[in-house]
Amino acid sequence: MIRVHLQKPVRGAGPHTGRSPSRPPDAHRPTPGVLAEAGFLCAVALLAAACNPDREFFEARIEGRERPRHAVAARASARRDAGRALGTTSEKTILFGDLHVHTSYSFDGYLFALPLIGGEGAHPPNDACDFARYCADLDFFALTDHAESLLPETWASSRESIRRCNGVAGDPSDPDVVAFLGFEWSQAGATPEEHFGHRCVFFRETDDDRLPTRPIASPPNVAGTAMLRDSLGTLRWITPWHWQQYGDYMDFSRRLLEQPRCAPDVAVRNLPDDCTDVAETPAVLREKLDDWGFDAVVIPHGTAWGTYTPATATIDKHLDPSQFDPERQLLVEVMSGHGNAEEYRSWREWIVDERGERICPEPTADYLPCCWQAGEIMRSRCSDLPEDECERRVREARRLATRAYTRPQQVFPDAPLEAWLDCGQCRDCFKPAFAYRPRESIQYAMALSHPDATDAQGRPLRFRYGFVASSDGHTARPGTGYKAVERSMMTDVVGEPSALVTQFQKYAARMDDPQRPRAPETGAISLSGNDLRISDFLYPGGIAAVHSTGRSREEIWAAMQRREVYGTSGPRILLWFDLLDDDGSRRPMGSHVERRGTPRFEVRAAGAPVQKPGCPSWVHDGLSAERLARLCRNECNHPDDARHPITAIEVVRIRPQLYDGEEIEPRIEDPWQRFPCPPDPAGCRVTFDDPDFAGARRDTLYYVRAVQAETPEINGQPLHTEFDERGRAVSIDVCEPGSGDCLAPSQERAWSSPIFVDWARATGDGSRPGGPSRPGDRSRPSGPSRPGDRRSRTAQPQKTQALAAALGRAEVRAIQSVSHAHFGSIV
Repeated sequence: MIRVHLQKPVRGAGPHTGRSPSRPPDAHRPTPGVLAEAGFLCAVALLAAACNPDREFFEARIEGRERPRHAVAARASARRDAGRALGTTSEKTILFGDLHVHTSYSFDGYLFALPLIGGEGAHPPNDACDFARYCADLDFFALTDHAESLLPETWASSRESIRRCNGVAGDPSDPDVVAFLGFEWSQAGATPEEHFGHRCVFFRETDDDRLPTRPIASPPNVAGTAMLRDSLGTLRWITPWHWQQYGDYMDFSRRLLEQPRCAPDVAVRNLPDDCTDVAETPAVLREKLDDWGFDAVVIPHGTAWGTYTPATATIDKHLDPSQFDPERQLLVEVMSGHGNAEEYRSWREWIVDERGERICPEPTADYLPCCWQAGEIMRSRCSDLPEDECERRVREARRLATRAYTRPQQVFPDAPLEAWLDCGQCRDCFKPAFAYRPRESIQYAMALSHPDATDAQGRPLRFRYGFVASSDGHTARPGTGYKAVERSMMTDVVGEPSALVTQFQKYAARMDDPQRPRAPETGAISLSGNDLRISDFLYPGGIAAVHSTGRSREEIWAAMQRREVYGTSGPRILLWFDLLDDDGSRRPMGSHVERRGTPRFEVRAAGAPVQKPGCPSWVHDGLSAERLARLCRNECNHPDDARHPITAIEVVRIRPQLYDGEEIEPRIEDPWQRFPCPPDPAGCRVTFDDPDFAGARRDTLYYVRAVQAETPEINGQPLHTEFDERGRAVSIDVCEPGSGDCLAPSQERAWSSPIFVDWARATGDGSRPGGPSRPGDRSRPSGPSRPGDRRSRTAQPQKTQALAAALGRAEVRAIQSVSHAHFGSIV
């Protein structure tokens, strides 16, 4: 049985405004000497059993009962009235939810709960139910812990938690909240060719006989799990006052390592209950879901997030018919707490010449390659080196940085964060994902086509995704984007790390010769060497919206199947996007039609409600003061009658490829049209058509963004890059943990699902829809081959630096492992 000590919540240091507030002294924090003495006494007293009272990890109960019906009705009435003010006649209701939620049952969620890195203690699945119902005031959510770290008992506990959450939701035909259960398949390849990325899988039903007996994992990171287990065993002796918590994590890691792997090529229903079922590729994942036969949705997410996505990766291979699952892969996550993945850009991390050599490109006005900046860091260290030797080492630094798929800063691990400036980041994207990968973006994906394969309707195979957004938070808090307060609650930035972590982060980064660039690890995508600038790219979560005929599980599921969904960057913006038929009828977002005439569209959008401080009165009746403080920090979704203005409607037009190799950039028009909105408190209403459609004779998709008036938001402007008069980056301002809420102006937004308008097929002439295919161009769009660009599947861990004077090698490795884990993905 796993035990975790549940601490009182850690309040974010500093006020809620400003970027670098002073840190108030903690009058209750004991001195190091007192801590050492207390730790020794705890270790003597049965290894802290008496000093760390704990409770069963699975014991935290769902406290909140069904929300008052008047509160649910008030939300529905406000949304309905806002729609009527814009002239909507739809009988459907807009519901908000979060389809990507982690708890401490996830490996990284458990890790981030530890006190050494500023964690606030464990958050099991029952916390997600209370937070969704009372703090975030959601209509639905899905629990999606990492399959790689779900043990049989935690999977069973998750199932039971979801059923209990639904059990207090009231009438199943009109519940106050609908809870779905699933898992995240968290694949991360070491090279672009091997990388498919992460996918959330969740199921329609929650009864045991309608759910898989065990989740389906990607191949687990055995070496990383073992390293953390051993490291935390060492940390118990360094900080024995947290002995029990680190012991719990060691036990958790041990159980994962001892869990037997299921036999391959055996039908899922014939496998034992207590093995780990592994799918190496999306194709195998699809086969196993087929074997189970349950209704499921699969949502790719974090596609452009460079923390684990190798540089130069492309999403082309996802469209391979053997890997694609169009029946379940209906939706894609355009935004999460880890950033926006929407926008395509033409810059590259590096380029490859005709000989297969990697070349570092020069900076442009909108992109600074990290390989280039590695050379500039070397140049700043040349000091008394001869000029020719300095330039040789500059070239070597750039060359070495192009060998790192995810951690170019390992070339100079001792360089301060500021030395890397904003290299690798999208400067002109809205709340971009860290180390942005443009050829994994949603726009790039939607422009792809596979002319040599067809879908079930005989159309060229392509992604026809509906768009959603989610939180991807790891503290069992669905729907965190409702309010710009409490950064360490609303984002994945944990509290301020201990001084021990900070000290050893610096020690682990030391270089024997700072004037010689170091070869980075090859294929490193896990803990080692994480770039701590990432703290500026962790945002309050996005949110998913559905246009549903009602509140029931079946009606919400049906809306997702229709792709009648949209996503926002967090605020509850209302959005309608329709194709107008000649007979006066409407086709909503997510629709697919065939046309030869000019398509006409209408958009309606109303801004999110202005938030009031604190929580509504009914919340205090449903949760105890202690639980309200721990889960919500006394800040709930608390909408006013007033709404933020919508300032613009932007239309994106994408005309997918007709043939393999057709250039992508001209296919994406962003924005194709932009309509400024008058300052109307009711919102904005726009109609438009596409007079080019008939002449182009191409399949085309359209989606819209509703842009809200500027408001102060957490990490609204990552890094705050400053430029000189020539447009070169000269400084950044990293908002580190413990630095307050780091508010900056931002224009929040909502993304509709696309409306797919295909050029109507001709009859009897044998021509292909959308124009003729290109002769002799029938290869699969699997991305260009790159000679000399393949690396070992297994990443070798970086060797630890020389022993510290006061501590042994094990202690150094322990601190290094946990400090690297502070901001990174662990799978």
